[in-house]
Amino acid sequence: MLKTRRNQKSVLKFLNSIENVGQRNDSKELLRILEQATKEKGVMWGTRIVGFGVYHYKSERSSQEGDWFYVGFSPTKQGLSLYITSLYDKHDEDLKKLGKYSRGVGCLRIKRLSDIDIHILKKIIRAAIKDVKKTYDKTNRNV
Repeated sequence: MLKTRRNQKSVLKFLNSIENVGQRNDSKELLRILEQATKEKGVMWGTRIVGFGVYHYKSERSSQEGDWFYVGFSPTKQGLSLYITSLYDKHDEDLKKLGKYSRGVGCLRIKRLSDIDIHILKKIIRAAIKDVKKTYDKTNRNV
């Protein structure tokens, strides 16, 4: 069972609590960008993640299942972590054009929004959401 779940906490209250002004402003701008790209409102997941959309997954390898967001982000001391579920080789060409970032499994880490190309980020997000919907949401394949 996942510990991180959707809740009713205020996204803006969370973002306004970020001490670093540059990071606070980048987080608010990222909120706007992701709401526009996903056509979903940002919702708190746990205490530090803002997620957009929701889908239900069921693991093929274990009995784990639950709800998760299509895309999300979390401000960290190092910058912003963007959680993109289907971030894999399919997006390599776009990632080469994205700008300055580091990458983990399903995660892009950026220091500041000015380090990346927002249009490329939106393209990656739309493609990732389409992939997730195709895999997990058999009833709604429109993005």
